[in-house]
Amino acid sequence: MAYDEGLAQRIRGRLGAQDHITEKRMFGGLSFLCHGNMAVGVVGDELIVRVGPASTEAALARPGARAFDFSGRPMRGWVTVAASALAEEAALLAWIEEGLGYALGLPPK
Repeated sequence: MAYDEGLAQRIRGRLGAQDHITEKRMFGGLSFLCHGNMAVGVVGDELIVRVGPASTEAALARPGARAFDFSGRPMRGWVTVAASALAEEAALLAWIEEGLGYALGLPPK
């Protein structure tokens, strides 16, 4: 599955050049990892965000969010955000910050 390179570029622009941020192809798309832990990713034209189990319900209540279901089984702690909910840079930045915040709280890999 291809991923939206434009969305990936927007994420790169927000993350900047940071040594602890790496990119890796995952889930048929592109993921951005923080110290080896996935924070956000792009699959198709949608954003994948790792929010953590405790924040899942609140994240799902936000516009354009739904459970991340890659294998027919929703993954708790992860959400998919529709492209239509990412038109505003502020919305994209909020999701990136949420994913980074969770990933930063995990032990480095």
